[in-house]
Amino acid sequence: MQKTTYSTTVGEKELTVELNDLAENASGSALVRYGDSVVLATVTMSKEDKGTPFFPLTVDYEEKFYAAGQILGSRFIRREGRPSDEATLSARMIDRTIRPLFDHRIRRDVQVVLTVLSIAEDDPDIPGILATSLALGISDIPWDGPVSAVRIGKHHELQELKINPTYEFRHADESEFDLVICGQEQTVNMIEAGANEATESDLLRATELAQSEIDKLQKWQRDIINKAGRSKTELTLPEPTPEMIKLFEEQIEPELDKFVFTGQPGKEGIGELEKKWHQAVEAAEIEDPDNMTDWLFEDRVDKAVHRAAIEKNKRPDGREIGELRPLYAQAGDLSPILHGAGIFYRGGTHILSVLTLGGPGDAQLLDGVEVQNHHKRFMHHYNFPPFSVGETGRIGMNRRSVGHGALAEKALSAVIPPKSEFPYTIRIVSEALSSNGSTSMGAVCGSTLALMDGGVPIKRPVAGIAMGLMQDLEDKERYVVLTDIQGPEDHYGDMDLKVAGTSKGVTAIQMDTKLTGVKFDIIKQAIDQSRAARDKILNTIEQEIPEPRTELSSNAPEILYLQIDPNDIGLVIGPGGKTVNEIKDATGADIDIEEDGGVYITAPKQGGGAQAKQAIEALVKKYEAGEEYTGTVTRIMDFGAFVRIGPNTEGLVHISEIAPWRVDKVTDILKEGDEVPVVIKEIDEKNRINLSIKARDKEFADRALNKK
Repeated sequence: MQKTTYSTTVGEKELTVELNDLAENASGSALVRYGDSVVLATVTMSKEDKGTPFFPLTVDYEEKFYAAGQILGSRFIRREGRPSDEATLSARMIDRTIRPLFDHRIRRDVQVVLTVLSIAEDDPDIPGILATSLALGISDIPWDGPVSAVRIGKHHELQELKINPTYEFRHADESEFDLVICGQEQTVNMIEAGANEATESDLLRATELAQSEIDKLQKWQRDIINKAGRSKTELTLPEPTPEMIKLFEEQIEPELDKFVFTGQPGKEGIGELEKKWHQAVEAAEIEDPDNMTDWLFEDRVDKAVHRAAIEKNKRPDGREIGELRPLYAQAGDLSPILHGAGIFYRGGTHILSVLTLGGPGDAQLLDGVEVQNHHKRFMHHYNFPPFSVGETGRIGMNRRSVGHGALAEKALSAVIPPKSEFPYTIRIVSEALSSNGSTSMGAVCGSTLALMDGGVPIKRPVAGIAMGLMQDLEDKERYVVLTDIQGPEDHYGDMDLKVAGTSKGVTAIQMDTKLTGVKFDIIKQAIDQSRAARDKILNTIEQEIPEPRTELSSNAPEILYLQIDPNDIGLVIGPGGKTVNEIKDATGADIDIEEDGGVYITAPKQGGGAQAKQAIEALVKKYEAGEEYTGTVTRIMDFGAFVRIGPNTEGLVHISEIAPWRVDKVTDILKEGDEVPVVIKEIDEKNRINLSIKARDKEFADRALNKK
C-alpha cells in the first residue's frame, strides 16, 4: 500500500489524514482519523456530461455496523439497510457545505461517498466534512475548496467553550448548545446548531472561536493539496449564445420589473414571464443543446432581484426589508379526536401541526451506529406534499423532509418537559399545506401551538423565522439582510439563515448559502435582526393561547406512576412475563417497568389504570404486624390454615389462633374458600407471616360453629 499521512491538532486531539491507494479508481479519496473515529471519503466524476438542466451532485453517507464493533440490524436482517436519520442528516450537512463551491453549470455527475469505518466518542460528521474537502481538493474535479468544519459545545456551568466535544459532553443535561460551523478563511457557508435557550452573544462568541479554528484547518489543508493534489480537469462550461442573449434583452428584459416586482407574494409573475420567454425562444427557433434557456432566465431574474434589494430596498412582494408577512395562529378547534392541533400562517406558508400523546412504551427505540438502545420520547415529523406548491409529484419521505423535521425537532426539544414531570411519549406531525418560504420555521410555530393546545407543559413557546441576504458579488460590502424571506427571495437569495427560539434564548440555527461564504458581520446582523421577528411571532402565538391548557385531551391516554423496590421487579413480571401479562389482560393497561423500579401504567381515560396500579401495589406490598385483612383460606393443615391476604401472599393461622378457646380440628371451624378476618400477628426472621383470627374477631369461631 502506498500512503502518506499528515497530522495536526484540533481541540484536544490529533487529526490525521491518510492519502493512500485503497480506492485508487476514485477521482480522489482521503481517510481521516480523529480520536478513534475513522472516515473514508471518495469522490468521483463521470466522464461525460449527463445532459441534465442542473448540476448533478450526490452525497451518500454510509454507516457500517462494524464501525461500532457490533453486529447490529434487526433480528432477521443482520446487514445495513436504508440510511438512518442520523446518516441522512450528516449527508445533508456535507452536501450543504460543499455544494456552493462548485460551478453549477457543471453537467457531469459528481458523487461523494462517505464510509464510516470506525466510530467512538467523537461524531464522524466533522471528520467526514474534512475528508470530503481533502478528497475533492486533491482530485481532478473542479472545485473552489478547501472548506473546513469544527463543532463547538458549551455547558451551562462552564464559561469555557469546547472544541469538537464528545457525544457524552454534547448529550449531557447541562449542555447549553451544540454548534457546527463550516467555511473558509474569514467566511462561513454552513451552520447547524441546537441550543438550550442560549444567548445570541454566546452563540456568536462560539462562531468567532470556530472561525479561528477553521482558519488553521484551511492552511493545513491547502498545504496538503499543494503537495498531493492533481491538476483539475478543464471543463467546457455551457454559455448562452449571443443570439439567445439578444432575444432576452429585447423581449424579456424590459418586462422584468413588471413581472418580478408585482407587489404580490409568490412567484406567479415570474412563472408567467418564464413561459413567455420559452415561447419566444421557440418562435425564434434558437437551438439550446446545453439547457441555457433556463439558466439565462434564472441568472437575469436573480440579478434583478439583487439589484432592486441592494439599490432600492425593494422586495418582489412590496414589503419593507425588515417586515414580516401577515401572521395567523389557531390552537385546536380541528377535531375532538386529536390530542392537540395548531395552525400557523406566515403569509403564503400554511402549516398544520398535530400532536399525539402515548405512553413510555410508544417511545422510538434507536439502535444504530451512532445511537444505541436509546428510547426517544419526543419526535417531530415533517411532510411536504407536492400540492403545497401547486404541483403534482411523489408523496413520501425524502432527505428534505427528514432534514426539516429534524430542525424543527431540535428547535422544540429545549422546551419539552422531562419524563419525570410529563411521562408521555410525544409525537408531532407538521403538514406543509401551502409553501411560500421557510416551512420548517412555520412547523416550529405550528408545533408550539399544538403542544400548548394538547396541554403539554412546555417551558415557553418557540418561534422561528428565516432571514435572507442579497449581496453585490462585485462589491461585497454592499448587501441587504432580509427578514422573513418568501419564494423569489428564497430561490434567488444568497443566504437562508433560520433562527428559532423562545423569549429567553435561541434553540436552533441553520444556515445555508449559495455563495462561497458569508462574513461573520453579516451573520451577526441577521441573528440580531431575527430577534424582533421572533418576538412578533411569539406575541401572535401567545395572543391565541397564552399558556398550555390545564387538562389533556379526553382522548389522550392516562399515565399513572409508582415506584417499586428494584428487587421486586421480577415479582411483578413473573416467570416469562406471566404475572404482568395477566394484569395487562385483565385491565387493558400497558405497563412499562424501568431498571430503577419506576413503573408507568398507560391506559385509556375510560379506566383500567387504577386497577392495574392496585394490582401491582398489592404484589409488592411490604406487610407489617398489626395490619388487618379479609383473606381467603387456601389450604387446611392439621396445625392450622393458610390464608391468602394478597395476590401472591399467604400467611399461616395456627390452630391456636382460630378461637379464644381450644380447637380440636381446624376443619371444625374452617374449610377451603372461606373468607376470614385476620390480623398480622408477626413476621418471623424468615419473612413468614403469622396471622390470627381470634385477635381480629373473638366471636368468629362461635359464628362458624353455629352455622354448621
